[in-house]
Amino acid sequence: MRLRIVPDDTKIDFFRAARITFGASIVAMIASVVLFFAMGLNFGIDFQGGTTIRTEAESPVDVAAYRQAIAPLDLGDVIITEVFDPSFGDDKNVASVRIQAQEGAEAVSAETIAAVETALQGVDPTITFPSVESVGPKVSGELIQSAIFAVLGSLVAILFYIWLRFEWQFAVGAIAALVHDVVLTIGLFAAIQIKFDLAIIAALLTIVGYSINDTVVVFDRARENLRKYKTMPLRDLLNLSANETLSRTVMTSGTTLLALLALIVLGGDVIRGFVFAIFWGVLVGTYSSIYVAKNIVLMLGVKRDWDKKDDPKAGTQFANIDA
Repeated sequence: MRLRIVPDDTKIDFFRAARITFGASIVAMIASVVLFFAMGLNFGIDFQGGTTIRTEAESPVDVAAYRQAIAPLDLGDVIITEVFDPSFGDDKNVASVRIQAQEGAEAVSAETIAAVETALQGVDPTITFPSVESVGPKVSGELIQSAIFAVLGSLVAILFYIWLRFEWQFAVGAIAALVHDVVLTIGLFAAIQIKFDLAIIAALLTIVGYSINDTVVVFDRARENLRKYKTMPLRDLLNLSANETLSRTVMTSGTTLLALLALIVLGGDVIRGFVFAIFWGVLVGTYSSIYVAKNIVLMLGVKRDWDKKDDPKAGTQFANIDA
């Protein structure tokens, strides 16, 4: 006997509390925008500028010891990661130390770099700094601009793809769900002030891809049902489509969240922000596929393509979301 998390014949009315769910989404988006402008994002080195130091040592890299040695210098945001490369020999133990730009300076001063080197040599006397690179305010500003273009470009491309594959109403619903997910994620990062860097931009793009995949599954079933049930009210048809794909949605999102939860707990500080962003994105992406995208489609209506002789009420249907 197989374990079934979701029964095959669920008949959940996802529009029963449409006023509450859709209203809550709008309120959450407004609150996210307010938090963004009121508190701002806690930008990391990528967007604030700073200095990246490449270290090499004869002993294996101990990230925790490196971080503990640098902490007394009070340099603000410091990111330490071990660098792996197949071309490295056994005697090469490489790490990357990224230090945020110090107040009133274009880059970390030579004195600060020397102090970091002295502190790290207290952990491993063989450590050296083969390269030191700085990211100034101009470059960090260009990175912010590129990140914005990357997110907006992905949304436009998805809008065009959904529009070609489905009716335009589905495209609007899908983009509304994606904007909902991205805005809520940015609002959450503004509220809890987790470091916002290029890794989080990558997480946002991952969220967009995951959310649209879930939305397309529901929409694809709805398109099939539009052909199969030519006279079924649009509200009932969208409910049927969501129920038919519910098992897949729960299993896919559930297993993904379990893996992400393990990474949040065991993955360490380096990837925690990235993984947390995706974890939150999977939650809101699953929610928006069911409670945002479908609501938009229902409000806009979908043209039914059966013969008008079969049903005098055929045509474009604008269903009441609270009907």
